[in-house]
Amino acid sequence: MAMVSETVETRHRVEMVDITDRIEKLIRQKGVADGFVIIHIPHTTAAVTVNEHADPDVKADILAKLDALIPQMENYYQHDEGNSDAHVKASLMGTSVTLLIENSKLVLGRWQGIFFCEFDGPRERRMNVKIVSLG
Repeated sequence: MAMVSETVETRHRVEMVDITDRIEKLIRQKGVADGFVIIHIPHTTAAVTVNEHADPDVKADILAKLDALIPQMENYYQHDEGNSDAHVKASLMGTSVTLLIENSKLVLGRWQGIFFCEFDGPRERRMNVKIVSLG
């Protein structure tokens, strides 16, 4: 199956955008019953993760903890473009996730969702999605 490149619009410097519904829609469009999906973020200041999407406080807690651990500071980092914190946060969160598909649905835990993580926005970003059928 071919890779699909999707645009993600972010509105804040730092945010987590729930992309679960978008990925499920792509799976339905491709008609894949059983397989897996790889979501890859081709940016050095953005990431993807799976975590709770039922309570928005979880996103806020994750972003607050990352900011406390890796603050945006001038004259602190050697990379002097003002976004070094974003590079570190993206590296810690990771650039890709692989998830199972069963009966045409993502195999996620009850409270889990997929999040595009923006650390240097607002921007127009891309995510690459590869859906592979095993049936």
